[in-house]
Amino acid sequence: MARRQSNVPRLNFTRMHEDLYADKNSPLAVDRQRIIHSAAFRRLQYKTQVFVARHGDHFRSRLTHTLEVASLARTIADALGLNVELVEVAALTHDLGHPPFGHAGERALHMCMKQHGGRFEHNEHTLRVVTELEHPYPEFRGLNLTEAVRACLRTHATAYDHPETATDEQAPLEGQAVARADQLACALHDLQDGLYAGLLEPARLMDFELWRTAYAGPDSPTRSDALRHLRPTVERIQAVLIDDLRESFDQSWVTISEHGRRQLDALGELLHESVYKNRQVVRMDNKATHIVRAVFDAYVEKPQLMPERYAARVTRDGKARVVADYVAGMTDRFCQEEHARLFDARFDV
Repeated sequence: MARRQSNVPRLNFTRMHEDLYADKNSPLAVDRQRIIHSAAFRRLQYKTQVFVARHGDHFRSRLTHTLEVASLARTIADALGLNVELVEVAALTHDLGHPPFGHAGERALHMCMKQHGGRFEHNEHTLRVVTELEHPYPEFRGLNLTEAVRACLRTHATAYDHPETATDEQAPLEGQAVARADQLACALHDLQDGLYAGLLEPARLMDFELWRTAYAGPDSPTRSDALRHLRPTVERIQAVLIDDLRESFDQSWVTISEHGRRQLDALGELLHESVYKNRQVVRMDNKATHIVRAVFDAYVEKPQLMPERYAARVTRDGKARVVADYVAGMTDRFCQEEHARLFDARFDV
């Protein structure tokens, strides 16, 4: 299979800074190592995907979501003849900029930044994390990742990713593969978590073609039936969607067919109605919004409450941006603890 045409960006493995630490392994091996050893990557294990971790040990976190996206992205890249290693590294990196409490936390931070004339978007913040905020090497700030990885991050676009940093830049095919893996992984693991949480009715799932054609259990499934057959059903759905991507691939775009998109949209509408807008999830989101906004406002009012390494940057970068950097890096747990310290009141999500 031909790997790319002239209208698709060529892969560039140069770095922003001269880097004596990057000369012993392949460029992407260096990038992968830097990502998985970063503090931002470790913190993903305590950041919400949809359900806050204290509500159950088996729900996805932002870290397990990232690992599932990386695994699925490798499978897609292999099916399409793309650079599998680049796809994996970009997938492992793609959510490093996500704040605590999932998309509720992101919306709250964006509202806070808008009041100060700015904005917050987690994909843009991922670039800030890898080029500025992580700085394990004394000679330069950032992780000094290759341009190929940074191009995938700049152009990552899904329903939840709206970067403004490079609106005219076409995503590399590998970046497009990561975006499709992100889209599919979200739908499939939120489906599983919704069933685990008891928010999705198996009878409703039988109305959807994707589920109905992949499910091999009883015709009128109970929740127990659906859970017993859940893993093989999800694997069959994933295989169908990857086949759809392969058949739709035209060497310039990694896209799903119109039929596949309608199927995914129908599943997304069910998840939106039954999971994301469920009273339990909305209550968690409202509490998270309150916590993030209160903590943000407290630090803007008194930047000296932040650690010195952050407070010292206020003159250069402005209070709101520095506070957003600090809050975005927090885990769910630390943000709640910080709220309790600031206001002498425990407010659990």
